[in-house]
Amino acid sequence: MDWYRKLRTFLTEVNGELKRTSWPSRMEVQGTTGVVILTVFIFALYLYVVDTFLFKTIDWIFTIAG
Repeated sequence: MDWYRKLRTFLTEVNGELKRTSWPSRMEVQGTTGVVILTVFIFALYLYVVDTFLFKTIDWIFTIAG
């Protein structure tokens, strides 16, 4: 039953740590989530523009060389 004592000690320590944790408010979570989503869309748009530009440039090079 040594594993039971170790498990109980571990769970007691986890519970103690969770009580000392400072949790963000709902508004903070919503704000940071919004920033992350906006940043993902900005990077996606940027990568789309760069990818399209490079594709058109390479296509133009092969057309001229062709």
